Amino acid sequence: MSGKSFGRTPRSGGSLATKPLPKPQGLNADFYRECASGRLCFQRCDDCGRWRHLPRYLCASCGSAAFSWIESSGRGRIFSWTVTHQAAHPAFAADTPFAIVVVEMEEGVRLVSDLPGVPLDALAIDLPVEVFLESHSSEIGLPHFRLRQSD
Repeated sequence: MSGKSFGRTPRSGGSLATKPLPKPQGLNADFYRECASGRLCFQRCDDCGRWRHLPRYLCASCGSAAFSWIESSGRGRIFSWTVTHQAAHPAFAADTPFAIVVVEMEEGVRLVSDLPGVPLDALAIDLPVEVFLESHSSEIGLPHFRLRQSD
């Protein structure tokens, strides 16, 4: 799956430059660096093959410390969501209300992000989505979701 690059789509709403970015450390830094390079990757245990996210040093299934970063298909379905009506930071105020979605990826892990540009009344459990990545630097890329056009 290496070499696959997900399209980047600009977000609507408030200014990206003023929005706070994560301050990655440890394994989280590896996750955000992969996103910045245009690849959504998750850890996969080299011993038992189990996918995992959030990144961690030991496999929860078998306890192994051996893992690889493997590129995701980028496809998933909405597992849950919540609508944010009050911005936790002033830079997000122009975007409210907006949905924060929990997406169950094809690999079985769940990823929390947003779904910009989709009307709130269009949200539904099991709605097919795909990731797009927004690169902010060589070290930080953020995953976002959009509706998937075809299954």
